[in-house]
Amino acid sequence: MAATPLFKAIHAAQPYASATSRGVETVARFSDPAREFAALRDSCGIYDLGFRVRFTLTGQDRVRWLNGMVTNNVRDLAVGFGVYAFLLNPQGHILGDMHVFQRGEDLVIETDRNQVEKIRATFDHYIIMDDVTPADLDDRQTTIGVMGPGSREILKAAGIDVPELKPLQLFTARCQCDCACVDCTIVRGDDPAEESYEIWVDSSAAEKTWQTLIAHGATPVGSEALEIRRVASGIPLYGVDIRERDLPQETEQARALNFNKGCYVGQEIVERIRSRGNVHRKFTGFVLEDSPSMAPGAKIAPGAKILSGEGAGEKPVGEVTSVAVLPGPIPRTIALGYIRREVATPGREVTIDSAPAKVASLPLQLANAAASEDAVLHKV
Repeated sequence: MAATPLFKAIHAAQPYASATSRGVETVARFSDPAREFAALRDSCGIYDLGFRVRFTLTGQDRVRWLNGMVTNNVRDLAVGFGVYAFLLNPQGHILGDMHVFQRGEDLVIETDRNQVEKIRATFDHYIIMDDVTPADLDDRQTTIGVMGPGSREILKAAGIDVPELKPLQLFTARCQCDCACVDCTIVRGDDPAEESYEIWVDSSAAEKTWQTLIAHGATPVGSEALEIRRVASGIPLYGVDIRERDLPQETEQARALNFNKGCYVGQEIVERIRSRGNVHRKFTGFVLEDSPSMAPGAKIAPGAKILSGEGAGEKPVGEVTSVAVLPGPIPRTIALGYIRREVATPGREVTIDSAPAKVASLPLQLANAAASEDAVLHKV
């Protein structure tokens, strides 16, 4: 199992509990996951994104060619901006997801390490007579993430002055911090309601950048708290919540689709679904109700069946794909999964492995755990 550059450096200095995250080994927790989760929500958390890998596309045909491969509009992408997109097979099923960034001289593809081999193989299969050349960005570069309302201020205090950026906008920062790097690339996260940034930095400078940001107030966050935040935010993970059998519209990720860009692989199926009506199921969230017979999260696991109805009329209507226990004075179990559209109304009561639950809109709206006995405000 590959380890991220940050994990190697941090773990060598002080061993922490490790975990496998998206194809790499990284730190599971630095302290209490509840404290780390609170930093992501209320102040500034810093985390290892070394599981994200990038490769470039160059050549005169790169924009036209990639626009014919993925579900979002690459053709009209302005320099310095990115989009989220799916890669489909001809039957419209999802082979992978990615961010595509236009840098002018090339296109950058960013995805999780455990997806890159399949995506590269698919690209290689379709590059025939086109002037398109994929090239790996080797391990000389890695990624650090920061999230929370105090992120920009902490970046500035550390010597990385970031201007106002739109979602998925790139910015080359001239670092004034003592982190041994000449510059780094800052990318604003793609959720306009949440302040987060990626820092693309030389691997040799990653540990010093990490320590500098911590010294200016960022809280180190491990993969466990990051996963809780992902589930609470309703962000599907490829290979867990998005599988190759799934269709784009089932995932509710409209941000990945563009219906005015022209043809691409799998487009006929996507357009047919749009013209004939919605798919039968949708991706959504669930909040489990208090149950005296079950501790939060004790019996719920990915793959659990979702039932709707009463008594003998109860029938399967979906399945759970991700589960997390939201920390707080009263921990609550939250989940992501697929459910049939006719029973997907927020507030609808369902049963998940004998536990009462309610359908909830995504993202789940989080309350301040310190000010409430309940760590989640049901958005139902």
